Amino acid sequence: MIKQIEAKGETIDAAVQKALLQLGLSRDDVSVEILEKPRSGFLGIGREPALVRVTYQTSPAGVAKDFLEGLLYRFGAPATVVTTENETEKTIEIELSGDNMGLIIGRRGDTLDAMQYLTSIVANRDLEEHWHVALDTENYRSKREVALQSLAAKMAQKALKYKKSVALEPMKPHERRVIHASLQDCEGVTTYSVGSEPNRKVIVAPVGAEPQFGGKPSAQSKPGKSRPRRYPSKKAPRKEAPPQ
Repeated sequence: MIKQIEAKGETIDAAVQKALLQLGLSRDDVSVEILEKPRSGFLGIGREPALVRVTYQTSPAGVAKDFLEGLLYRFGAPATVVTTENETEKTIEIELSGDNMGLIIGRRGDTLDAMQYLTSIVANRDLEEHWHVALDTENYRSKREVALQSLAAKMAQKALKYKKSVALEPMKPHERRVIHASLQDCEGVTTYSVGSEPNRKVIVAPVGAEPQFGGKPSAQSKPGKSRPRRYPSKKAPRKEAPPQ
């Protein structure tokens, strides 16, 4: 992707160096076009700086980094942004580090997920092939996955102990997948999801239990067929014999 910026300086070299510092690039990474040469004027009157246009090519990871740095600055939580780009797998892994990462993570990762979503949209703009963007800070993603696996194990034990289904709190799709994957080999327990986004949640149930919380029967649960209810037949009233 081709991008351009303009910069001013007292000399042409100063203007170019200003642009390079802003981009974090070297002179070999850009091409320079001189738009205006510096003018000294007369006795300082009419003095004008040099104006240059610097053209450079950036990658999807570079676009993602530029966007995040600007977003975090406006968010009031500037951070160091480190990107790792995999051309073969079309993935961009981004790691943030700074003093206020709790604000960036948000409640159960909501803010981090929102930033990841926005960064993915910006990085994939004008691209023919989609790149997957993964945003993380302070190893939050791994810690959250471990916590979800522990929660899944506890809920499975509870469901087996009390022989009844257990409903978890509403979760995002990727978190529900962690719960399902954690218990797919758990003997005697099955899982399914109920509800609509953003309130969709996982149900952990003993195998064979009747579905609850509005869920559908799991593949392992085989509830018995309901029998039609029988009502007592109404007999016609007995007729009395006419008096003789």
